[in-house]
Amino acid sequence: MSQCHDATDNFDAKTRRKLQDQRRMRFRRAIETYAEQRQLQHELGEFPDLALISPLMDARHRQSAAPAR
Repeated sequence: MSQCHDATDNFDAKTRRKLQDQRRMRFRRAIETYAEQRQLQHELGEFPDLALISPLMDARHRQSAAPAR
């Protein structure tokens, strides 16, 4: 952590704010993703038969989300 902080000391104020904003946005997206996953797990808990196909759907989603080469 201190290495990261030391590295930002060399940047001007505008760049430092931009880096801090990017860090906050990554953190915010991680929280939102976590909340969405918990909500999905809760909803799947209401329908146990959907939990069986959920891993298959996740695998399909990852394949379709992969960038084209």
